[in-house]
Amino acid sequence: MRLIPCAAALFLTTMPVAQAEEIGRVGVDWVGNDVIIEAIRDPEVPGVTCHLAYFSRSVLDRLSQGNWFEDPSNSAIECARTGPIDASGLDPDSDGEDVFREGRSLVFKSLRVRRIWDAENRVLVYLAHASELSEGSAKMSMATVPLAEGDLAP
Repeated sequence: MRLIPCAAALFLTTMPVAQAEEIGRVGVDWVGNDVIIEAIRDPEVPGVTCHLAYFSRSVLDRLSQGNWFEDPSNSAIECARTGPIDASGLDPDSDGEDVFREGRSLVFKSLRVRRIWDAENRVLVYLAHASELSEGSAKMSMATVPLAEGDLAP
């Protein structure tokens, strides 16, 4: 039974997603915990950049809490038009596609950004959420990028 989650985790780590570039780090307390801010360019939609903020635990915090391998699932996201948008290559599947994924624990938790195309309203929806193999998480954040009249849509 334990092979299934491990195999799923291995499969998920091989899927192509965007690379994040750290653009800021804000210290939040004296033990060294930080809020990290990263820029993520959507690899499938030129002209859209998302900024993702999340909490990163320090070594001191990990030692004092006794939970060495876990970071909290809290995150915030905002996405903006940073150039002409060409979304014509997107799959309009209602489940969307992963844009970004970063591990938040040794194996079982990741922070993800998923893109969903709202065809009726011509809006790209970006959802940041935690993903866990053993149980879900209700911690999420969402941003939208409306397509203009000249933008290419799926």
